[in-house]
Amino acid sequence: MNLKCLLFGVALMAYVGHVKAIDNRLERVSAAISLKAPGNEAKRYPLTFQQSKDKGSDFYLEASEKMPLTIFQTMEEKSDKLQITVCITALEDTYFNYSQQFSTNFHHDNCQFYMPGFWYRRNLRSPKEAPSFHTSDSWIVREDRLSAPLTGIFSEKDKRFVTVNRLDKLNNETLTTHKAGEVILSGKTSLGFTGFENKNGTSTLSFGFPYQEAPKSYLRKLTLAPAVTAFQHLRKGETILLTWEIMESEAEDYSDFVRRAWEYCYDTFQPKPVDTPYSISDVKQTLSRFFVSSLVDKYPLVYNSGIHLRTDKCASNGQAEVGFIGRVLLNAFNALEYGEECSREELEVNSRKIFDSYLKNGFTEAGFFKESVNYDKKFVDPVHSIRRQSEGLYAIFHFLAYEKERGRRHIEWEQRVKKMLDMFLQLQNADGSFSRKFHDDFSIVDKSGGSTPSATLPLVMGYKYFKDKRYLASAKRTADYLEKELISKADYFSSTLDANCEDKEASLYAATATYYLSLITKGEEHKHYADLTKKAAYFALSWYYLWDVPFAPGQMLGDIGLKTRGWGNVSVENNHIDVFVFEFADVLRWLSVEYKEPRFSNFAEVISTSMRQLLPYEAHMCGIAKAGYYPEVVQHTNWDYGRNGKGYYNDIFAPGWTVASLWELFTPGRAENFLLH
Repeated sequence: MNLKCLLFGVALMAYVGHVKAIDNRLERVSAAISLKAPGNEAKRYPLTFQQSKDKGSDFYLEASEKMPLTIFQTMEEKSDKLQITVCITALEDTYFNYSQQFSTNFHHDNCQFYMPGFWYRRNLRSPKEAPSFHTSDSWIVREDRLSAPLTGIFSEKDKRFVTVNRLDKLNNETLTTHKAGEVILSGKTSLGFTGFENKNGTSTLSFGFPYQEAPKSYLRKLTLAPAVTAFQHLRKGETILLTWEIMESEAEDYSDFVRRAWEYCYDTFQPKPVDTPYSISDVKQTLSRFFVSSLVDKYPLVYNSGIHLRTDKCASNGQAEVGFIGRVLLNAFNALEYGEECSREELEVNSRKIFDSYLKNGFTEAGFFKESVNYDKKFVDPVHSIRRQSEGLYAIFHFLAYEKERGRRHIEWEQRVKKMLDMFLQLQNADGSFSRKFHDDFSIVDKSGGSTPSATLPLVMGYKYFKDKRYLASAKRTADYLEKELISKADYFSSTLDANCEDKEASLYAATATYYLSLITKGEEHKHYADLTKKAAYFALSWYYLWDVPFAPGQMLGDIGLKTRGWGNVSVENNHIDVFVFEFADVLRWLSVEYKEPRFSNFAEVISTSMRQLLPYEAHMCGIAKAGYYPEVVQHTNWDYGRNGKGYYNDIFAPGWTVASLWELFTPGRAENFLLH
C-alpha cells in the first residue's frame, strides 16, 4: 500500500509539473482565425484558450462571438519540446486561415533569425528589394520557400533559442488565381506559413495554415509583392489536423544554433536516398552528350556552349565562360578524362581543341583568363572575378596533373598558370581576402571579400603542383580571413556573381577551402582547419532541402515526380533550387569519417541520388530540348526568374555549370587524389 501511495505521489508530482510547464508556456501563446465569405473581406477572430477540466494539456479555442467551426488544441510536453496539435472542425461550409504565435520572451533587438535556405541573421547582406530587415523586422513566409518548414529565433544576449517546426505530412498543393491579397484556394494544400514577428519589442514565432506571406511576398528576383493570405475550404463536418513542435534550448553562438537546428531537422525528417533508376555510369553517359552537342569550334576560342540557352531549343550561341555558369575548362577536362576512360576519341580530340584554343587565345594582356567572351556581340568582359579566374585555374590544375601522370607535360600551360598564381599574390589584400571583381590592371571594381574561398583551392593546388610555399602561405591567409570575417561571424555572403546577399555558395566554398587546407596540413593545424570545415558545412547543409515540397497537378516538376530533398536553395535573392554541389559531397563524406558523424555521409547519399532525377533523355526530357542538358533554374516555390513560376524552369538556363557540378559529384575523391598522392 505504501509503495502504491509513493508511486501515485510521484505520478501526481510529474503530472502537476507537466501542467505547470504547460501553464507557463500557455501564457506565451496566442491564436486567431480568419474566416472569409467569397466576395467579402475576411473577418478575424482572436481566440482565447479554455483549459479542459479533464486533461490539463487540452484546450478549447473560443472567440467572443459564434463561429461556424470548433477549434480544439492539445499541448503535449515531450522532453525539451512542446508538441501542438490543432483540430479544426467545420459546423458549416467555411473558408479559413488559422494563425498562432509563441512568444520567446527575448527582446527583439537582441535576436538573430533563421529560416533555413532563405533567412540568416537579419538578411542585411540582401538589398531592400529582397526579404530583409531593410524592409521590415517581421516576416512570415510560405513553407515551401524553406529547406525545412522551420523558423528559429536566437537571443545573442541569453544564448538561447526557440524554434517552431511543422510536423504534418506536406503532400498537397493547389493552383491559385491570384498571388496577392486574400486568396481562396482552388483545392487542398498542405502548405502553411512560418516566420517571426516583433510584438511590442518581444520576438515572437508566428505560424499557421494555410499559407500567408507578410509584410511582402517575394515574387521574382528583387521584386517584392503585396502580402498574401490564403483561405482553404472546409466543408460542413470536415476536420483538419495541424501539428507543430516548439523546441527551446541553448547555443553558444549563431553557428551553434544553426548546427543544433539542422541536426534536429535532419533527425525529425530523416531524409532517405531517392529511388532513381540511374547508376552513375548511366548519368555520365547521358551527360556526355552535352560535351558533343554543345561544342562550338568556329571562333578563336573553342568551347562547350552552356550559358544563356533557351530550354526549348538548347541551341548553341557565341558565349563562352571559363567559370561560374559556363565552366568551359572543367567540362573540357571531364570530357577528356571520360573520353580516354571509355575510348571515345571524339571527346578527347574536342577537349584538346578547347585547351589548345584557350592557351593560344584565352588570356588577356596582363595574363588573366578571358573569363567571359561573347562572340555574338563581339564583346570580351573587361571585368574579372576572383571566382571565375580561380575556377579556371582549378580545372587547369586537374588537367595538368592528369596529363603529367600519363607522361605528358605542358610547359607553356604551367608557365601561364604560375604567372596567374603570382598575380593572385599581388591581388591578395592585407587581411588575406580577395576582392570579388577587378580589372586587368589590378584596379578594384568590387572589393567584397565573399568570393575569397574560391581562390583557396587553386592556391593549395599550386603549392602541391609547383612545391612553392608562397602559394600555401597565401592560401592560409585566405583561411585567416574566412575564419575572422565569415565563419566566426556566421556571415556567408556574395560568393555568387549575380547577387549581393546571403548565399549557399559562400558557405559551401568556405567549407571546401578549409577542407583543402586540412588535407594538406597535419597535427593541430589539420584539426583547426577541419573544425572550420565542419562549422561552415552546417551552414551549407542548411540550404539543402530535408523534405519534399508538394506541387499542384499541372505543375510539371510535380507531374514528373520530383522529390526536392537533397536539392539546395540558391540565395536570398534567387529563391530557387539547383544542383550546385561540386565537391561538397566529398567534404561531407570526409567530415563523416573525421568526426564520426553519420548524418554527413548519409545526407551526401541523399544529394547524390536526388540530383539524378531530372536527367533529360529520350522519352524523359523533363522539359528540356536536348538530352544531357541538365536543367538549372528549378522553380519550386512561388517565385520565378522571370518566366513560368513554380513547377517549371525559367526559359533561359546554363547547363554548362550543372553538367560540371554533377560530374564532380559523381567523380568522388578528386581533391584527395590530387593533394595526398
